[in-house]
Amino acid sequence: MDTEVKFSENPRVLVVTMRRLGDVLLTTPLVRALKRGLPGARIDMLVFRGTEGILAGNPDIDRIIAFPQRPGAAETAKLIFQLWRGYDIAISTQTGDRPTILAAIAGRFRVGLVSKEKSLWKSWVLSRSVTTGSDLHRINDLLRLGAAVGVDARPDIVVPRQVQQLAPRAAYAVLHANPMHRVKRWTDEGWRALAEALTQRGLAIVVTGGPAPAETEYLDRVWNPVRPPVERVDGRLEWGELAQLLSAAAVYVGPDTSMTHLAASAGCPTVGIYGPVSPHVMGPWPVGGLSENWARAGTIQNRGNVWVVQNPLPCMPCDLLGCERHMESHSTCLDELTVAQVLQAADRALGRATVVPPAQAKTSSMPLSPL
Repeated sequence: MDTEVKFSENPRVLVVTMRRLGDVLLTTPLVRALKRGLPGARIDMLVFRGTEGILAGNPDIDRIIAFPQRPGAAETAKLIFQLWRGYDIAISTQTGDRPTILAAIAGRFRVGLVSKEKSLWKSWVLSRSVTTGSDLHRINDLLRLGAAVGVDARPDIVVPRQVQQLAPRAAYAVLHANPMHRVKRWTDEGWRALAEALTQRGLAIVVTGGPAPAETEYLDRVWNPVRPPVERVDGRLEWGELAQLLSAAAVYVGPDTSMTHLAASAGCPTVGIYGPVSPHVMGPWPVGGLSENWARAGTIQNRGNVWVVQNPLPCMPCDLLGCERHMESHSTCLDELTVAQVLQAADRALGRATVVPPAQAKTSSMPLSPL
């Protein structure tokens, strides 16, 4: 940092994160660093409406301002009036124009991420800009914003909290089959075979998902043929309840989605199924943080309480929108990912060994765990 900046005690801080649920969750280590590093800080967060639930019960946040993704002129004007120079520090956690402008409007001291090809005007409106590091995990990138205001990094995600305890269950696995977009989806047959295999290992199966009708229809198709039947809680639990459910699970398996980030940060043995998008920058963040970043491609990688499974075809990770280059595209790397490989990762997370054919075993980047 070029010059040290002194802030008054009890500063008002605004953190702008106008992205999806997983992105909002990954901002919480930065918020904790600010809360612990700035004496008496009052921290507000500006997020998109519909993502605020992932921050439920977060003790580091004093107020959440939820704003629509596509606001009208009147809503925009109201927000600008509400934010205008109301904060000692405003931090944009994104390189986009809108979050940068809102931070510039809100803060007397303004910090923001900028891309390497940054617009010159962002350097003018920000008191201090931080060039995003393309080789860093997203959380490590965000923690550099804290360093820009002189606070030490904090490695842990803060999960949403639930006051009322869920009823205890026998040993169970949590499976989350549906990501936001088809491009990150594994096969229906794979999920059913995985559920049956985990049942044979003595685990009950609890499946999660969102409340949208299209997602319910998809999950009906995936889970109704499974025997014995799974317990479905899709659309029924708040984020704090989901965090509590995950924290007591024997294992969680899910695709590249916010639930997988939540499972990893809740301390659950977590298996993330990754396809065309590399885990290098946005892979699940284990409890205690990453001592070594995720490789861009591999068969089974392990960091702390998290295992990442990929089907490393020559074309991956392409970091593109599947084979057809759109959100609802199929992804061959996921379509051809075997149940044996995913089960092998789940067994490692459970502390077991999987008996697999030699051809399958040769594809693993890690030795099998002993029985």
